[in-house]
Amino acid sequence: MTDPIVVAEGLHKSYGSTHALRGLDLTVPKGTVCGLLGPNGAGKTTAVRILATLSEPDAGHARVAGHDVVREAGEVRKRIGLAGQYAAVDEKLTGRANLRMFARLCHLSRREAHRRADELLERLGLVDAADRRVSGYSGGMRRRLDLVTSLILRPEVLFLDEPTTGLDPRSRGEIWDNVRELVAQGSTVLLTTQYLDEADQLADDIAVVDHGQVIATGTPDELKATIGDRLDVVLDDPAALRPAVTVLKALAGTDPTTSGADRLSVALPGRGLRLAEIVRELDRAGVAAADVRLRRPTLDEVFLRLTDRKELVR
Repeated sequence: MTDPIVVAEGLHKSYGSTHALRGLDLTVPKGTVCGLLGPNGAGKTTAVRILATLSEPDAGHARVAGHDVVREAGEVRKRIGLAGQYAAVDEKLTGRANLRMFARLCHLSRREAHRRADELLERLGLVDAADRRVSGYSGGMRRRLDLVTSLILRPEVLFLDEPTTGLDPRSRGEIWDNVRELVAQGSTVLLTTQYLDEADQLADDIAVVDHGQVIATGTPDELKATIGDRLDVVLDDPAALRPAVTVLKALAGTDPTTSGADRLSVALPGRGLRLAEIVRELDRAGVAAADVRLRRPTLDEVFLRLTDRKELVR
């Protein structure tokens, strides 16, 4: 078992009458990506702010890279990087000038700041745009530049708070590749996101947060296994929807969800069912199906089940 590099125990944080965190516990092994998932207002960003020493908890404690985030905040800051939800770069400067400025703010010498900026521009594929003003960058390029600035001090732990919000699929994929490269080189990443496919792609482990607490943890596959396989049925005739609902409810022990008048989906019990058995029961009820298939649940479905939400808030 890899030693944890981030440990939070019993974190509480309130803003007036709003309880953002209600005893949050979290452990992140070194050299992994941990996805922190949850709906808006669940407490994800508050947890990141405490771990990154931007806010202090009302109760509980946390350690990052072996240092207490309150008593040893200065030591923690030497070991972390943070990229927030919006690119924090100066649009009037070039990409290279931004990096040199941030490096100098991190107390690097002028020579070292120039060397480090060039190194990072090469590493994240921004050399061709390095001497253009940031105002002319695409959204994806700005997010990558923001990610680069968080790497100036070679952080042991990198906090990414919804790093791909608002980006197109290609730009998101580029950010994902950058994150994978960072972890391969030894960094640990704590990623908050509302894009479930992002967590599925990147995270070694996932912590689901709701109402200020971690309510489930595990790998993406482990979390999917907790709600069992899904059965999807497409009917030949929408008129058979009602008897099909009755059959699937009897097989699964829970009400199926419907999509339109001819599609049903239901989580199957842990014991599992064979397709032949399912088709046989539908035939007995006089339900003709155009398609019947079993599949693993998506992370979206796991999220909705765990948080008891009817829809995801993007």
